[in-house]
Amino acid sequence: MSGQTGSFPKSRRLLRPAEFRAVYGRGFKIPCSCFVAFCLKATEPPESLDGPRVGFTTPKALGRAVLRNRMRRRLRETVRTRLSRLDPSWRIVWNLRRAALEAPHVQLISEVEKVLTRCGA
Repeated sequence: MSGQTGSFPKSRRLLRPAEFRAVYGRGFKIPCSCFVAFCLKATEPPESLDGPRVGFTTPKALGRAVLRNRMRRRLRETVRTRLSRLDPSWRIVWNLRRAALEAPHVQLISEVEKVLTRCGA
């Protein structure tokens, strides 16, 4: 599946809890109605950066797994199609809110664009 066009490779995702903690602890946050984005510009040497990396969190309080996964998929696809515009040193954690489930697609796009603009895209 990772070889398909439109995939989201592991090299572009935050996977380890320590990576998430670093973004939460040292980054800045951008609140939106559908999510809160935590953003951190990485300090690794440029040759070690293979592109911007992102992670998604959906708290259990938002509902059953089916609903949380649907919210995450919608946001992940919106972010994936725009990620290439971002500088490779950025790390962003998208913490979803309940509004993400019912939000129209244009609202998700608008809020993702707001975050990317703040990060210099």
